[in-house]
Amino acid sequence: MASKATMKRAKTVAKALVVRGGWDGHEPVQFSNRLVPWLKMRGFEVVVSDSMDAYADPAVLAGLRVIIPIWTMGEISGDQFNALNAAVRSGVGLAGWHGGMCDSFRNNTEYQFMTGGQWVAHPGGVIDYQVTDLDPVDPITADLAPFWMHSEQYYMHTDPGNEVLASTVFSGEHQGYTWIKGTRMPMVWKRTWGKGRVFYSALGHVAVDWDVPQAFEIMKRGIQWATNLKIVPEFTDPSTACCPF
Repeated sequence: MASKATMKRAKTVAKALVVRGGWDGHEPVQFSNRLVPWLKMRGFEVVVSDSMDAYADPAVLAGLRVIIPIWTMGEISGDQFNALNAAVRSGVGLAGWHGGMCDSFRNNTEYQFMTGGQWVAHPGGVIDYQVTDLDPVDPITADLAPFWMHSEQYYMHTDPGNEVLASTVFSGEHQGYTWIKGTRMPMVWKRTWGKGRVFYSALGHVAVDWDVPQAFEIMKRGIQWATNLKIVPEFTDPSTACCPF
């Protein structure tokens, strides 16, 4: 007989669509291979597609609760975008990270409007930088302290309507961009698009970036928020625990 824990994991909580492709340097397959087992463990019914035609497939859209795009650069057709846009406006959540969501279709400004931002630079390439200003109240970032990444520090054009949950500060030391020293840049945010919840994290250039537990934890919580599920924390930073005195 299956244990109660196994039975609980097997209970379907929502249907998720993972669409992967685009530039291979952002490791869409490796990321999806890491994410999908977690989604299934959390009770998601998961559809994985290597084509954006899934956005306009009625069989895929039926009962869909969240879309997770992993597609850097490339182009999206009018029919594909219109279907994606309509789905999110109708209430389907959208959750993604790094260039897989916010450097996807550089010529589609409506897509950028929906996601809340667009990558424009990562001075210095892969560097050490700190993620700061984590919102202590929002359940996506609560109980997480500032932490360090060895990855691309995204400089982005962002929507002032975003609800920013974490940020980073540029040093101005790389590639001669001295004038950006002290610039505080949103790294994690949430927003709405029609009836849909949209979540974004800039953390995740390559799949090993999620070896930083805070980076993967933020994404897990963001997906749950976008799906309108209760957020179940799996990692709490020990440094945020209150002292017993």
